[in-house]
This record gives sequence, C-alpha cells and structure tokens, in this order.
Amino acid sequence: MILPKVRDPRMITIRRGGLLRDADHQLLALWAAACAEHVLNLFEAEQQSDTRPRDAIDAARAWAAGEMTMMDARARGGHAMGAARPLRGAARFAAYAAGQAACVGHVPEHDLGAAAYAIKAAQAADPSNVHARRRERDWQRSQLPEQIRALVLEDEVRRNSICWSVFED
Repeated sequence: MILPKVRDPRMITIRRGGLLRDADHQLLALWAAACAEHVLNLFEAEQQSDTRPRDAIDAARAWAAGEMTMMDARARGGHAMGAARPLRGAARFAAYAAGQAACVGHVPEHDLGAAAYAIKAAQAADPSNVHARRRERDWQRSQLPEQIRALVLEDEVRRNSICWSVFED
C-alpha cells in the first residue's frame, strides 16, 4: 500500500480540485519512469522476452509527452504488475516499479510507488550491502527536477511509513 488515506492536495491535479499543475504532474511521471528504468535490468536479466515493464516505462513517458492517454498508460502499468506477480525478489520489485510509473498519469502519488519499488529492487539485488537502499534512494533524489524536488522530498517524509520506510536514513 503506497497511497495515503488522506490525500495531499498538492498531489491532486487542479482539474480534480487539488493544486498540482499539469507540468509538474508530467515531471512526476518522467521521474518515476527514470526510477523504474534504473532497476529495469534486474527484471530483464530474468525475463528477457517479457517487454511489459519496459512498455510501461515507455507509456509513462508517452503520457507525459501527450502521446498516450492516461487510460492506455495505466493499462500498460497493470500489465507490468502482472509480469511481476509470479516472480520473487529484485525482478518482481523492478516490474512493480515500472507498473507504478505508468500509473502516475492516473494518480500522481504512484510516483513514490515507482521509487519505493525501485529501492526495494536494488536492496533485493544486493541484500548483503547495507548501503544498497540508500545508494538507490540518493540516486533517485539526484534525478529530481528542481520544480518538483521539495514536493517529492516532503511526500517521502509524509508517506515513508507506508512505503516500507525505504526513504529514511
């Protein structure tokens, strides 16, 4: 569960009565896609012929560029999550990260789902490395566009406990 019971109006689009501008919503999707793509190799190493997670990441980017509808991107996200279900470990988490990224157009808060699953993938890929989680989290933060940086960092603090505490130090 990565979505809060009480939604932050800054993570709800203006059209739905919130404060999130379209440009920032698109940046959230692009950042989530980057987070998912950073660990995608962990899925592809196990499932070379399954393109569903890569298709989901492409869908997140296509939605952000106005080249795909939200419903189509969300459907591809569901397919990526379907690819994750029978798997375990890093490959599973990487596919879930891709699925979450594709769903950002539908619900902006899926951005942290993509990031959290990517961190879990990195950690699962190197379980003996106590720094794997923090290294992935720090890489993600280094990719944040300045326009959404404060919003995402504040949201990480707010939702850390429902995102498996992957964002804490």
